[in-house]
Amino acid sequence: MTFFTVESNSINVISEGERTGLARTLFWPWCGANVSLLALSYGAFFLGFGISLWQATIAAIVGVVLSFALVGISSLAGKKSNAPTMTLSRAAFGVRGNVVPGFLSYLIFVGWETVLVSLATLATGTIFTRLGGIEPNVARVLGFTVAVGLTVVGGVLGFGVIMKIQKWLTIATLVMSVGYIVLTIDNINWTSITKIPSGSAEGFIGATIFAITGIGLGWVNSAADYSRYLPRTVSGKSVVFWTVFGASIVPIMLVIYGSLLAGSSKLLSDSISMDPIGALTTLLPTWYLIPFALVAILGLVGGAILDLYSSGLALVSIGLPVRRHVAAIIDACIMLTGTVYIVWFAGNFSIPFQGFLITLGVPIAVWSAIFVADVLMRKKDYLEPHLFDAQGIYGAWNTKSLTLLVVGSIIGWGFVTNSFAPWLAWQGYFLGIIGGKSGPWAYANVGVILALVVGFFGHIALARGSIKKQEISS
Repeated sequence: MTFFTVESNSINVISEGERTGLARTLFWPWCGANVSLLALSYGAFFLGFGISLWQATIAAIVGVVLSFALVGISSLAGKKSNAPTMTLSRAAFGVRGNVVPGFLSYLIFVGWETVLVSLATLATGTIFTRLGGIEPNVARVLGFTVAVGLTVVGGVLGFGVIMKIQKWLTIATLVMSVGYIVLTIDNINWTSITKIPSGSAEGFIGATIFAITGIGLGWVNSAADYSRYLPRTVSGKSVVFWTVFGASIVPIMLVIYGSLLAGSSKLLSDSISMDPIGALTTLLPTWYLIPFALVAILGLVGGAILDLYSSGLALVSIGLPVRRHVAAIIDACIMLTGTVYIVWFAGNFSIPFQGFLITLGVPIAVWSAIFVADVLMRKKDYLEPHLFDAQGIYGAWNTKSLTLLVVGSIIGWGFVTNSFAPWLAWQGYFLGIIGGKSGPWAYANVGVILALVVGFFGHIALARGSIKKQEISS
């Protein structure tokens, strides 16, 4: 597989001759996808829950590590059976029944790649305007062209390109991020930060859940896509470690530093809600804006490339009869439309962003928990031929798992508040049990945690017997 060759593999099992590498190679794609300066802006979002710096720090560490632990466990499935995540998910939902979680995963992939490209567009637009006095819309078009071009090229070419460029994207982004910290550290006002009062338990839990849904949870459904090329002899513990370590270390540090900046300036904190990355440029000297533009684009595009790649795999997995790269091109067209809406028509970025995270985060949480439980319960590798045969051992439709997905989503949506758009106001119908939509738990979004609990323990209870029968018969 040469650098500029389009990857030929799709949702198929990777052949023995193509399985190479070490577990530590997983550090680069996961670090590269999560080294984005968006994590700096998350610091303002965390403080928006009414909590202190120390509470935000703990919430970031706990939420990020826990969410990427799920990603690490899901990566095990790829190493064991060398197929993409949404192909392996067929074992839990049935070969045909998996179209339901597959479609949900597809939506969240497309949503995230749209969000990331939108951020890159907004950021580069802000930077170009400040540098050359370019009219704002013209500047945004320039940023849009750069971000979309890089994302589409990487996502369409596929795995070989992604694994090779993520290492260099990571190194470049880390170096430039350090430069940003060095140049802005004088803006930290410890007096203002220490005056921020400690928040409630509800606010702290809400921030932790935001870290889970906003940073790590959305990657569970793509985890095996990047471990499926590893030999099966690679240590499973190493696969989990390098995935969690690579994905977590930089976001945690950037969220903490972002909290320091946002806590030092209310103006900056308010500006971040409108333009999360571009607002960060107001602290920089003019000469550093070009390097900052590069780090902003590279960091965001690194994640968008992985999303576009996995969204193509997800689209093929639910039955679209096209090759992977064609599916990726289709996704790119949808991404373009969504980006245009967010950049040119949505008045406030954080409103559609948080509404999107909460709404799709609930069913994805249920699916993630079911998939992780399925991986942990299986003592043997998946029977690969049966993942493509509706008459095989996994069946066509697993009604128990599908019912659990529906029940978990209903419970989860009932315990989240989503006032970000009128069409989302129906959520939170169970909040009356814990104080109502204006009560202390209203914005903690505990429904996401309940969705995880229902999915994980529900699948253990409902699927343990059938999994034992499958492994005995194999």
